[in-house]
This record gives sequence, structure tokens and C-alpha cells, in this order.
Amino acid sequence: MRRHTCRRSLLAMAICVVVVGGVACRREVSLAAAPNIVFILADDLGWGDLGCYGQTRIRTPNIDRLALEGMRFTHHYSGSPVCAPSRCVLMTGLHSGHAFIRDNRQRVPREPGQYPMPDEAVFLPELLKQAGYATGVFGKWGLGGPETSGAPQRQGVDRFFGFNCQGVAHNYYPTQLWDNDREVTLENPEFSAHQPPLSADLDLADPSLYTRYVGDTYAPDRILSEAIAFVKRHREQPFFLFFPSTIPHLALQVPADALAEYQGKFPETPYRGDKGYLPQIAPRACYAAMVSRLDEQVGQLLQLLDELQLSDRTLVVFASDNGPAVNGTGGVDTDFFQSAGDLRGRKGSIYEGGLRVPLVVRWPGKIAAGAVSDRVCGFEDWLPTVMELTGNTGLIPQEADGVSMAAT
Repeated sequence: MRRHTCRRSLLAMAICVVVVGGVACRREVSLAAAPNIVFILADDLGWGDLGCYGQTRIRTPNIDRLALEGMRFTHHYSGSPVCAPSRCVLMTGLHSGHAFIRDNRQRVPREPGQYPMPDEAVFLPELLKQAGYATGVFGKWGLGGPETSGAPQRQGVDRFFGFNCQGVAHNYYPTQLWDNDREVTLENPEFSAHQPPLSADLDLADPSLYTRYVGDTYAPDRILSEAIAFVKRHREQPFFLFFPSTIPHLALQVPADALAEYQGKFPETPYRGDKGYLPQIAPRACYAAMVSRLDEQVGQLLQLLDELQLSDRTLVVFASDNGPAVNGTGGVDTDFFQSAGDLRGRKGSIYEGGLRVPLVVRWPGKIAAGAVSDRVCGFEDWLPTVMELTGNTGLIPQEADGVSMAAT
């Protein structure tokens, strides 16, 4: 596997030497002019869950604003219909026929984290770090445990904070998160996201039945605060912020203030937990509230860029890792919300509903506001796209499958 040599300069320029066909090509890239990259990745968010894609029951004003101020894609495809392989494609630029991770397989023996990426894998953060970028990942990793070759710090990530293991990420009130290779304790009670269901003879409308599944620290909020600190810390240099949120992946959990916005707005049947994941008194309201909570977090990141006067030199990307959950799983009602629009299939399916995902991009002054693209593209295209937009095409691995979307 070819590696490129690119050393960070102490000056305002990054100088890369790439050998192509036996000829050394010298190329200079101005770090001062290099755009920041903020890539926000939702988890199991459907094509139809956003207002800018036709959703009418869930509020997503901040993501809709991104579409108004940038470009919305109509035919963008995730790397896979499930989490880990999709993220592998996104990070490596290899399509699923070449990518190392092919499924959501756990390590054997069972230890924290999914099956790890190998050392020789070339990750997007690794390439950007070589090009002089500060690199941060805040959210769900799922590409290798903290002691493996797939750990974020071994794949070019300067700072990681969040869920290393996507199984632990099923609980939004965990007892710990990972700060690089160190566990951070949260003030939450210990419980699994995969409990036995509530007995069918209980009064499922009794709110007290669900209090045991709530803690003091909602993990996505804590993760966002760390991401904000990262941006502030690196405001004077180009940075890559990858924000792979766990929202709205199951289980259905959201703070009470968010749930209150939607509670009582939809016909509800309490979910007792008999189809996986945790019980929820108002499953439709909770799902809508989770999506809106993610939208609020997007708004906070956009506001931060405005406050730091970074918006004009920051490419913001919003996408989802695959299609929405299968209807009924964990109490979610993706049919009610038409989360896949009019597409057939859900998460885990290679029909359109499992693979076609929302994609909105904004870069003021570079991307025309309100633009819509019908270009057929996918997660493997992001590595070459980012490297071209940052002026580092010489670092694109020869084996990458993706095609740059920079011109679009």
C-alpha cells in the first residue's frame, strides 16, 4: 500500500513531495488559505427525516438552513447499509468491495470496540494531519477498540472523545465515554440498553416505569461540548472536525425538555421493549425529539463558526451513515415519519432506502446558495473530494476508489 510523504511545515506553507510515475512533483499548499472541514454524520437518519427532504412532522431548521445556504444532493449513497462498514468506506475512500470492514462484527474475544482496522489502512484524518490539519473526532468511532490498530489515535486523530464501541453507544446515558485512550466516568446509573421488556400486564402509561432508563448526563450533549472546545482551541489553524453523532440510532432516549416539545402531538402507543432496546412511553415523540436535538446541535456548531468568524472558510457537510431503522425495531416508527421517503428498504437493505442518504454541504462564497445536485455519488468519494478541496490531491492514495466531487 503506497504511503505519501508529507511533513508539516513550521511556516505558513505545507510542502508535499509525491512520486508519480518516477517523477518527483513539488507542490505547495497554503495552510493559511486551507478550508476547515466540519463533517457531521447522523446515525440511522433517513432520507425523509429532514425538512429539506420533505419531512413535515419533525423540526430541522438548522439543517434546512444549511440546504438554503448551500447545496442539497438527491442521489448520495452511504458506504454500506450498516454502521461500521459505512464509516470504513467514508474514512478510506475504498468502496465496500475493497474496504477492510464488511459488517458490524465484534472483536473475538469480545472486548470493547468493533473489529479493528489494520495499521496499513490509510484514513482521511491521517492524510489531513500530514497536510497540517488538526484532526478531531467527536461521537461514535466503531472502527477498532482503544488497544487495537484501529484506535482513533493510531489512524491520524489528534483528539477523540465519545463512544469507541458502537454497542455501548446504544445507551445515551452511559457510565463512561472515551477521551483518546482514557475512560471518562459520567454521572449516570448503570443499566444496559438491552433490558428484558416490561411486563405486558403493567400500566405502560405510568411515567414511573421509565425513570430507571434516564441519567444526569446525556452523552451527545457532553460530546458536543468537547467538539466546541476543539474548534475554539484550533481556530487559528486549519482543522478537520468529524462529528459522528449517535442520534437518532436506537435506543429511544432524549432529555425531558426535548421530549416535551413533541409529547402529545402524535398518536402514541407506549413501547414496552419487546422488539429490542429500551422501553419508551412516547416512542414517536422521542424519535422526533432526537432528530430535533441533533438539529439543535448542528445549529450550535454553525453559531460557533459565525462567532469565531470561521464560516466563510469552512466547508460544512451533513450526511447519515445509512438508511433509517427497520420499522418497529426498538419501538421506532419510520413508516409514520416516512423516514425513507418513498424509497423501498431500510437499514440493512441494499435497496435505495437502506443506502441513499441525505447530503447537504455549505461553503459560503464557494457553493451557490440553494443549489441542488442530482450527481450520483457516495461515501468513497469524500476522501478524494476533501483532499482536492484542501489542495492536497498528491496525497490521495492510488488505490482509492472514490472520484472527487470538488467540481460539483
